[in-house]
Amino acid sequence: MNKFISFLKQSNRYKHLVGGFIVGICALSPWCALYSAAVVASCLELKDVLHGCRWDCLDWLAMVAGGGFAALLWLFI
Repeated sequence: MNKFISFLKQSNRYKHLVGGFIVGICALSPWCALYSAAVVASCLELKDVLHGCRWDCLDWLAMVAGGGFAALLWLFI
């Protein structure tokens, strides 16, 4: 469990996870939640690349996973 928490603290991945969840909840549909989380994650990573940082697939996946949690929530509501 400590490894998972330290993984989320690294590079503020918990913010990506929560941000993806919020974007997914605002999408009002399970499929739109996944799509919008992927688009927002791609835009954030593009911003990082344009500012001279590397593309971080784990940050991207954390945001899409947050959107996936929101999509699951929309499927069950």
